[in-house]
Amino acid sequence: MLELGGIGPAPFAAMMLADLGAEVVAVTRVDDPVGADPLAQGKRRVPLDLRHPDGVAAALDLVSGSQILIEGFRPGTAERLGLGPEDCWRRSPALVYGRMTGWGQSGPLAATAGHDINYIGLTGALHAIGRAGQPPSVPLYLVGDLGGGAMFLVAGVLAALHVATATGTGRVVDAAIVDGAARLMTPAFAALASGDWVDERGVNLLDSGRPWYDVYATSDGKWVSVGAIEDRFYAELVRVLELPAEFACRDDPAGWPALRATLAERFAARTRAEWERIFTGVDACVAPVLSLAEAPDHPHLRERGTFTHTEGRPAAAPRITAAP
Repeated sequence: MLELGGIGPAPFAAMMLADLGAEVVAVTRVDDPVGADPLAQGKRRVPLDLRHPDGVAAALDLVSGSQILIEGFRPGTAERLGLGPEDCWRRSPALVYGRMTGWGQSGPLAATAGHDINYIGLTGALHAIGRAGQPPSVPLYLVGDLGGGAMFLVAGVLAALHVATATGTGRVVDAAIVDGAARLMTPAFAALASGDWVDERGVNLLDSGRPWYDVYATSDGKWVSVGAIEDRFYAELVRVLELPAEFACRDDPAGWPALRATLAERFAARTRAEWERIFTGVDACVAPVLSLAEAPDHPHLRERGTFTHTEGRPAAAPRITAAP
């Protein structure tokens, strides 16, 4: 598999495919420092100057032995370099050609610069994230670049590879972050259409609009997450926190401000570590909010090997095992 150009989602997708067993050759700029890219793990680095005919020729030679190519250039750039789909299919007719962009290969914004925050802003996703009466909250690069971009590219490439292998005919995968981010919002758009979602921040079930689905500060300035959506989990939350009987029923929205205030008061009375011990083994959907530095050392994640402790980075996922 060959990776050409791009930052963020395209290299992340290539890293995911390397995690899943692909042999990835990453074509880099000749002046890129070795070891500077955190997404380079599992890849073989080949520096090439794609602005020079010799570099393009070398890249096409690499295409000849590849089943998959991923590029993250602006639309039209690969064609101008002589590395577009038609150029590559002459070398490898069954090649799956994955294209990673923000706006897509077509449309009025296709040639316009942008970043994650712009793409999710256009799709409604950014508007929906945040607290009531507050500006939208920026969800790092998870919803756009990685969730709506890289992961959709990986899924598309693997599906196209299955077809290309069976037919001997190549495919183009046009993975646009706006498309993927919009697709991730399918449940919200469906709920909006059915009247079960309000087009405002912080007033719905899963956006902090309910007291039993939110984060609360602890006495040591840290946080716990509460996700007691189902009645039986909420009942456990009420029991463990010894909430007043008036909160056993949560059907009336008029009582939610008082419930939220009471939950905040309860959680503020103990440290995060104390609450973690109290809720261990209890099905109330309460868990600590850990920092990046703390997460690798959590007993559950350590036992599963979720992080590689030699480098402190997340390990490959998902895990695939053969049938016995």
